[in-house]
Amino acid sequence: MTVKIQQIDDCRWRIPREGDMRTEGLVFADKRMIAALQQEQALEQVRNVATLPGIVGPSMAMPDIHWGYGFPIGGVAAFDAEEGVVSPGGVGYDINCGVRLLRSALSAADIRPVLARLADTLFRNVPAGVGSQRRDLKISVSEERKVLEQGAAWAVSRGFGNAEDLDHIEARGTLPGADPELVSDRALERGRAQLGTLGSGNHFLEVQEVEHIFDPAVADVLGLFAGQVTVSIHTGSRGLGYQVCDDYLKLMLQASRKYGIALPDRQLCCAPLTSPEGRQYLAAMAGAANFAFANRQIITSWVRESFEQILALSPAELRLSVIYDVCHNIAKMETHEFEGKKRRLCIHRKGATRAFAPGHPETPELYRTVGQPVLIPGDMGRYSYVLVGTQGAMEETFGSTCHGAGRMLSRHAAKKVARGHNIEAELAARGILIRAAGRATVAEEISEAYKDVANVVEVVQRAGIGKIVARLRPLAVIKG
Repeated sequence: MTVKIQQIDDCRWRIPREGDMRTEGLVFADKRMIAALQQEQALEQVRNVATLPGIVGPSMAMPDIHWGYGFPIGGVAAFDAEEGVVSPGGVGYDINCGVRLLRSALSAADIRPVLARLADTLFRNVPAGVGSQRRDLKISVSEERKVLEQGAAWAVSRGFGNAEDLDHIEARGTLPGADPELVSDRALERGRAQLGTLGSGNHFLEVQEVEHIFDPAVADVLGLFAGQVTVSIHTGSRGLGYQVCDDYLKLMLQASRKYGIALPDRQLCCAPLTSPEGRQYLAAMAGAANFAFANRQIITSWVRESFEQILALSPAELRLSVIYDVCHNIAKMETHEFEGKKRRLCIHRKGATRAFAPGHPETPELYRTVGQPVLIPGDMGRYSYVLVGTQGAMEETFGSTCHGAGRMLSRHAAKKVARGHNIEAELAARGILIRAAGRATVAEEISEAYKDVANVVEVVQRAGIGKIVARLRPLAVIKG
C-alpha cells in the first residue's frame, strides 16, 4: 500500500486521515529519512495504528522509525483510559528494553592505561549473549515473583546498589500494578537464570568518554563534564519479557474478535483497557518491566565492582552514580493535557523515550529545573547523546521523543556488508575496544546498519521535542 504523506515543515510530515483511520499520522523526519521510509512498510504501520479504537491525538513516529511488529519501532500512540485499547505490538517483545547512564569522577586519561583489562573484567563479570547467566546469582521462584513486584527496589534490598539509585530511575524502578500470577510458568522459567545479564543483539554495556558538551549549564546539573568517563547499560527483560509478549498476543487475538475490533494487521491485536484481558496484560507487562529495572540495577552493581577491582579505587573515589534510567518499550498510564483538558491516557512508547519537561513532578527533583534526562544510544562505532525533555514534547508528543539511531539494515543485510571486514581491528584503530560472545553479533551491529544518530537527534532538537546536552564517544563496548 502506498501511504500518502504531506510535508508540514522541515522535520514534520502528516499522513492524512482517510478510510478507516480515526486520526492522522505524524512523522518526525527530514527529507532524506522520509525518502528511505517510503521504500519500506513503517509508514503503513503508522497509518494502521491510527485505526485503533480510542486513539487520542495523532499516531506518531520518531525520526528513528523503522519497521516493527504491529507498531513501527519509534512509534508513539495515546489511548483514552476509558475508551481506548492496549496492544502488545505497541510495546514490543523486549518489554522495558531501556538505557541507564552512569557518571563517574574519572577522566578518560585515568582509565586509558587499564582499558583493556577493564573491558576484560566487565565482559567476565556481566554475562552477555544468548542464554547467558551468572552462576553465582540464583533465585527461587518465590524470589523471582518479588522481583516482578518490586523491580529495582528488590535489587537494592539485596545489596545491589543503594536507595539513592532509585531516585534516578523512571518510575523509581517499579511500575505499579504488577501481578506475577499473570506471568506464565514458562516466562518465569526463562527469566530466572537471566537476571543480571545483557543478552545479545543490540544490547550492550559501553564505557564512554564525554566528547562534547552542547549545553554547559544543563550538563552541570546532570553532573557531566568534558573528558569524563560514563557507562551506558542497554538491556531489558530478556526471555521473560519475550515470553510475556508471546503469551498475551494469543490472548489479544481472541480479545480483538470478542470485542469486535477490526484490525488492518493482526499484529495490532489488542483489548479495551477496561476489559479483563487489557488489565491482565498491563499487570503482566508491569511485572516484566520491573524485571528489566532490576536487571539493569544488578548490572550496575557489577559494573561498580569491576571498576573498583581494576582501578583499586573506593566507591567514594569512583563516584559511579546513576544519572538516569529510561524505558524504551512500555505502555504507561499517564495524565496529559490535550485540547485544553487533562486526560488519563495509556501512552504506548515502542522504541521511544519519555521526555518530560522542566517542572514535571515525575522528573527527579535534582533535574526538575532542566527537564528529564533523555538517553539516546547510537552505534558502537560512533557516538551516543544525552538530551533533556522539553515543553514542546509535552504539548505535541505526550512527553515523548526518539530512543536511538534506528536500524537501516536487517541483521542479515548487515552481515553481508560486514564480509571482508575485520570490525574489531577497525574499531581498535579508532580507539574503541570491543568484547563480544561471537563475531556474528558484531557483524550485525556494524555502524552501517544504523542511521547516524546525530541526524536523528538534530531532527528531535529542531522539532522542539528534545534538547541536546552532550555527546558521548565509546571507549570499550561489551556485547553478547
